[in-house]
Amino acid sequence: MKANKKIRVVHLISGLGQGGAESVLFRLVTWPDPEVEHIVVSFADAGIYGQSLMDDGVEVKMLGMTPGRLTPADFWRLKKCLTRLNPDVIQTWMYHADLIGGLAARMAGFRHVAWGIRNSGANLAKSSRSAYLFARLGGFFSRWLPQRIVCCAEDARHRHVQWGYDPEKMVVIQNGYDLSRWVRSEMARHALRSEWGLGEQTPLMGFVARWNPLKDHVTLIKAFAQCLEKQPDLRCVLVGKDMDAGNPVLMALLTEYGVREQTILLGMRNDVPSIMSALDLHVLSSIAEGFPNVVAEAMACGVPNVVTNVGDAALIVGDEGWVVPPADPVRLAEKIIQALDHIEKTGKNTLARQVRERVMNAFSLEKMVAEYRQTWMDMLKTNGKTK
Repeated sequence: MKANKKIRVVHLISGLGQGGAESVLFRLVTWPDPEVEHIVVSFADAGIYGQSLMDDGVEVKMLGMTPGRLTPADFWRLKKCLTRLNPDVIQTWMYHADLIGGLAARMAGFRHVAWGIRNSGANLAKSSRSAYLFARLGGFFSRWLPQRIVCCAEDARHRHVQWGYDPEKMVVIQNGYDLSRWVRSEMARHALRSEWGLGEQTPLMGFVARWNPLKDHVTLIKAFAQCLEKQPDLRCVLVGKDMDAGNPVLMALLTEYGVREQTILLGMRNDVPSIMSALDLHVLSSIAEGFPNVVAEAMACGVPNVVTNVGDAALIVGDEGWVVPPADPVRLAEKIIQALDHIEKTGKNTLARQVRERVMNAFSLEKMVAEYRQTWMDMLKTNGKTK
């Protein structure tokens, strides 16, 4: 490459809807970087991030594919798109884009391909059979298609090596966070609690996650019901896609365990930092994660977490949170009560400073951006030769 020439990185992703991978991609490509030019290619449509990316000056291409129905014409269109864009590096995001994008890139003559593993792989078959199939196929094709494989978490790297992914190509880059956006707002806290009919001293826990088997809302609801037996004034906020009254399975669960009146359902929201500020405690009940963004985002807003021991959740909270085994509502309830008692004794403001400092010191956005850039630069130094 010529001196002073920007590295052109084309990012391939199956869609730009709400999700952890999409939010990390957004933070990465909108970070001002004089050394890198980013282009995002969505296999589907603009989703919720497409327009925001364009508003930030990022070029976005939408291929209009139907999710789950890749045709030969779709594949040919992707290959032609890559040829026109002529990237220096192709960075793929998640299993479908890894395999499909990797094949298209290699057939188009590009060798500098980095895969993106965004899931630990645990219990993946329960969530998406197609994603599980693509993940396992990726283990076989990892020997030839990618030059590097970027994992979001150590746990993800370990499991994918067990699945046959090439360990010599693996690099772990943990997520980084824009702490100018994820910040505690006392004004938002007071406003939202007032809107929900809650006093300042009402204990409030929450979980920000879409309705998905891997998030294990069933265990959370069971644990919440047990907590109410000891702390009847406790309330719970649920935020995310399908976390609303239009979800009959969710409503049946809330009714079955007698927590419907004590639960606040918000559905999809774009003011999550404000919602985090209103919480006293965030609870991650998942049975599988990679590097759960929501845990660090809560901490950045000064909210401690109780997390299940999945992915790198325990690593994120460090000594500033509580960790329980997954799928264990009794233990989860015990830790929630323990955490709320500790918050009451220690003081919300003291804990808010401690948990935010943890994120600031360990998971800065600048650090993540620098590690991705260095990975791409190292790839280019090999002149297209994979390991």
